[in-house]
Amino acid sequence: MSREEKITATFVELADTLADDFDIIGFLRRLAFRCRSILDVRDVAVLLARPEGQLYNPAPCDSSPALAAVLDAALREGPAADAHHTCAAVATGSLARAPGAWRDFTARAVDAGYTHAPAVPLRLRQDTLGSVLLLRTGEHPLPAADLTLAQAFADAATIGLVHARTLRLADTLNEQLQAALHSRVLIEQAKGFLAARHGISPDSAFDTLRRHARRRRLPLATVAREVIDIPDLPRPRSAPRRRSGQDTPAE
Repeated sequence: MSREEKITATFVELADTLADDFDIIGFLRRLAFRCRSILDVRDVAVLLARPEGQLYNPAPCDSSPALAAVLDAALREGPAADAHHTCAAVATGSLARAPGAWRDFTARAVDAGYTHAPAVPLRLRQDTLGSVLLLRTGEHPLPAADLTLAQAFADAATIGLVHARTLRLADTLNEQLQAALHSRVLIEQAKGFLAARHGISPDSAFDTLRRHARRRRLPLATVAREVIDIPDLPRPRSAPRRRSGQDTPAE
């Protein structure tokens, strides 16, 4: 498969997030694998951000202790953290001339044999979900065209992740709406049964239903279902009748 064919296949894969069996960990690992196989880099890490903004590695792979140490530092400082916070690609020069604020990350990366570590944000407009760290060995930095392609992959992945999240939120909302609608129908039916049986208004029937639910500490829909099944309010169990002469047990 040519490089152009691999690039096309990557964009197709990154768009395929609407399947019922979508696996976010597998998706992120495919993104890392595609970047590593198409771009001229040694290792790739896809880092996501928690709601409070802290990066974490959601799909750790079997890596060397040296690489694990680099990624541990990358969660706190370095190009991946900067790309996430600035919502812009970070095209580093040689790590030997990296900013002093990256001291821990730089030391670990150089010890692991990396010479360059550009990063691109997982962004959608001005919002970021994390970043992609590209670790490179060799004398020259990542070509500008490859950094642009990495950003395009990251943008496509972000859109795919947002679509997957939106679909799942929509499914959850639909389930909640259906449950609420079903409960409402049960309550309206129970009101009608009580009003007809006792000759009271629907509002009075609803008040009776609600008081009964509160007294028994049950959801209103549960009591409504019982009314429909009987159809009337369930009567509380009467206390067992004591035999004549039986003493009341001490409390």
